[in-house]
Amino acid sequence: MSGSLVGKNALVTGGSRGIGRAIAERLAKEGATVALTYNASQVDAEQVVAAIEQAGGRAFAVHADLLDAQAIPALFERLDAEFIERTGHDALDILVNNAGNAGWGGLADATPQSWDTIFAVHARAPFFVVQAALRRLADNARVINVSSSVGARAMAAVPIYSMAKASINNLTHALAQELGPRGITVNAVAPGWVRTDMNAAVRESAERVEAIESDTALGRFGETSDIAAVVAFLASDGGWVTGQVIEASGGYKL
Repeated sequence: MSGSLVGKNALVTGGSRGIGRAIAERLAKEGATVALTYNASQVDAEQVVAAIEQAGGRAFAVHADLLDAQAIPALFERLDAEFIERTGHDALDILVNNAGNAGWGGLADATPQSWDTIFAVHARAPFFVVQAALRRLADNARVINVSSSVGARAMAAVPIYSMAKASINNLTHALAQELGPRGITVNAVAPGWVRTDMNAAVRESAERVEAIESDTALGRFGETSDIAAVVAFLASDGGWVTGQVIEASGGYKL
């Protein structure tokens, strides 16, 4: 562990797989005690915790269905107890809003239910997670929202998802203004094409992979560790950076 986050408490929503897992593991490597939420798979979450502990870090997992806004207050009551038991206090130093759900589906396929489901997790949940965290956020804390490059450059294949990510970008700006007087920074990290389960079907097509990589300055798909590195910077050294949406796409569509 490098130790830059020793003594810090961190929460990573949706930390049991993909980008969330990489973020949880990176923050723990830097010394933070990491709480990660999961919804569908307790087994995956326990594997992340085990991997972190095996590497010498500290972590625990808490179930939370962020599709249900009423689950958020109960989540924080559980977090309070777990953090106090492990670290002696419930102050939250790092909050990463990462939890998400699949957003594929164009205009013709959209339904009110698919709209509500995507917006509930990608836009409503981060808002009320931060609201619930307000009294727990330490002065000079870090709030980091995981957005997407489609929040600025919408894709026709994912119009609802694109709109939801644009919403989280806007929320990032608003929260940076509100929380700035306490020294709390609020930023968003917007990944481009990253090797995750969400785009596994896309990567089955060699033609589509070639098209994406040829349109990316660095010539490859991102890895989850690439995104985690940006989050780790914002969580530790990025104290003069706030209200920003930082695209981490390898230069896609420059």
